[in-house]
Amino acid sequence: MAEARHSGRLPERPLSPHLQIYRFTWTMVMSILHRATGCIAYFAVPGLVLYLGAVASGRDAYNLLAACAGSWLGILVLVGLSWSLIHHAIGGIRHIVWDTGTGLDRASRFLWAQGTLVGSVVLTVLLWLVIFLGAL
Repeated sequence: MAEARHSGRLPERPLSPHLQIYRFTWTMVMSILHRATGCIAYFAVPGLVLYLGAVASGRDAYNLLAACAGSWLGILVLVGLSWSLIHHAIGGIRHIVWDTGTGLDRASRFLWAQGTLVGSVVLTVLLWLVIFLGAL
């Protein structure tokens, strides 16, 4: 080993595994999504501040923001944001359950991962059905 350092050559060492070696699993994807939705929630806070500022600024500012949020792009962003927040909340519940030591076996992890995704989609659809039906 000492000779390798003195000769200017680095010793051959094994490379760490790359993502090509790993096969994607439900729990891996849900872990990545949980982190991504947490980042989305973090960066959505300025939008909430903008909304509160528009409400506090008066009718004209609020009407402008409501027009933007009511456009197809605004609704798409709000649906995506609501899914993101719901998904992150369900993922947080999953992690709280795991912190108790429950549901750590392979089958339970798989069910939790699928349940997180399916549950977040179902709850988002229900939320927006309530919103649209309430607006009628």
